[in-house]
Amino acid sequence: MLLPAADLRIDHVTVAGRDLKAMRASLAALGIASEYGGPHSNHATEMALTSFPDGSYLELIAIQPNADPAAVAAHYWSKSMQNNAGPCAWAVRPQDFGFEAKRLQARNIAVQPARSGRARPDGVRLEWEAAPVGTGPNGMFFPFLIRDFTPREQRATPAGKPSTQDFTGVARVVIAVRDLKDSVKRYRKAYGLPAPVQQDDAGFGARLAAFPGTPVVLAMPVNASSWLAARINSVGEGPSAFILHARNAGSYRLSSKTAWFGAAISWLDTGKSGWWLGFE
Repeated sequence: MLLPAADLRIDHVTVAGRDLKAMRASLAALGIASEYGGPHSNHATEMALTSFPDGSYLELIAIQPNADPAAVAAHYWSKSMQNNAGPCAWAVRPQDFGFEAKRLQARNIAVQPARSGRARPDGVRLEWEAAPVGTGPNGMFFPFLIRDFTPREQRATPAGKPSTQDFTGVARVVIAVRDLKDSVKRYRKAYGLPAPVQQDDAGFGARLAAFPGTPVVLAMPVNASSWLAARINSVGEGPSAFILHARNAGSYRLSSKTAWFGAAISWLDTGKSGWWLGFE
């Protein structure tokens, strides 16, 4: 049985960097607020988040003050954090975590569940289980799976309400890949997806493939000298941009506009964020 495309439901997307305070300041300069979420139990990372009305959120993850150097070096997003890479991973929340893990395993795709958690600054303890999918770093090519043992709203909306009303959620995850044809084949095998629609975007410097009804956009560099090719060489394949659903974004400063598959895409001022963040 194949996972319906509509069940690729984004739980959260992750942006990585060295310094959490600097990352939050950059996001605030765009006009987007975030909330401190606390350190993870891995002795390596801490996080902040911007939560959206649809229940998804944008996670900022960075190296903890006084982190254990060995734990940082061993972390699956270590390279992304050390390089201030920005977008680095994404997670989905299947309706049935166990069933989805077994379904992927039956298609010879590795799934490795592990329990984790963190304490919020107010002392509330959060517990969840996450499962990397595939053989690459966690959530960088395929989204990792996640389910909560404590109430999910305590993790996703720590203040009890969304951080912003201007954006309602995450619309698209743009994944930088070396080989578009092979990457399309891998996604279709994993999720039973129909053939994607494709187009070029010279401004983004990529050949794009999008699977209708899903948030997945694969992006292959148009040439070896593009920023996207340099990114892949630096941190590997994985998310290179996130696109949000906008509700009231008319006052936000833009760096450029484009159109993807018939939808207008507006890119926020990347000089302030240091990475590609847009909305539609």
